[in-house]
Amino acid sequence: MDDSKLKKIEAELKKARMKRDEWDRKVKDLERKYREAENTCIHDMVHAANLSPEQLAELIRSALQAAPAGDPMTIIHQNEEDE
Repeated sequence: MDDSKLKKIEAELKKARMKRDEWDRKVKDLERKYREAENTCIHDMVHAANLSPEQLAELIRSALQAAPAGDPMTIIHQNEEDE
């Protein structure tokens, strides 16, 4: 293999690594934004329900007890579909 081909591959590899790093940063930023938006949504729902912390804790306990074993989020997803 001649030296020019090796340098060309090396340059492509460097460029690909830079793009990968850029995409990794974008993914992390989008994940952060998603978590923030999700937390805001949860906060707004709890605030709109006007529950005390004790009432919210009891609601969560009830939902977890009512969910089938192995899938504690089933009741929550069912409620979302009903809306």
